[in-house]
Amino acid sequence: MSWKYRSDGPRGYHHGNLKEALLRAALELIAKKGPAGFTFAEAARWAGVSPAAPYRHFRDRDELLANLALRGFERFATVLEQAWDNGRPQPFTALDRLGKAYLEFARTEPSYYSAMFEAGIPLDSAELHEAGERAFAVLHGASEILCAQVPPQSRPPALMVALHIWSISHGIASLFGRGDAARRALPISPEELLEAAVLVYLRGLGLSAAKGAGAI
Repeated sequence: MSWKYRSDGPRGYHHGNLKEALLRAALELIAKKGPAGFTFAEAARWAGVSPAAPYRHFRDRDELLANLALRGFERFATVLEQAWDNGRPQPFTALDRLGKAYLEFARTEPSYYSAMFEAGIPLDSAELHEAGERAFAVLHGASEILCAQVPPQSRPPALMVALHIWSISHGIASLFGRGDAARRALPISPEELLEAAVLVYLRGLGLSAAKGAGAI
């Protein structure tokens, strides 16, 4: 499910789940002002509650953003796991699908993506750390399968490959694949740019779709 962001100002809060109302208000404010563009009190106003009300659920603004980041990573991990699908039907095809899913999440869930990667939230919560690691584990596992195709004497470390592909994906998503006003124009689609960048990188490692049964 994706939140549909409002731009017409604060909402009235009458009943229901206060925590959910505050999280939704924060998502809308991130969409409007960015993760650093609003205060804890403004999130309360946007949710239609008193400035003291958020303290029933969150210690401060950072904890509110950390909760959003946690939800974002949980959704992100699920999206990546489904896209990778254990490398079926073939690892290079699945990797291409994984990259597209990464970009799609950044485009369709820009507020979650900002909370996860741009809010400066430390991963000191065990739950938040585990959620982030679960998402990265998908890419790490994919890299292990790809690297296994290279002879042992010249095989690159799978962790290095995963970090490089993550960096490429994140850079393209952050610059060109966003779903908010910070998105930059490209003469080609972000998906085409990512596909080409990863293909060139893997070929430099001695990996190519020709060694598998599909194309990236």
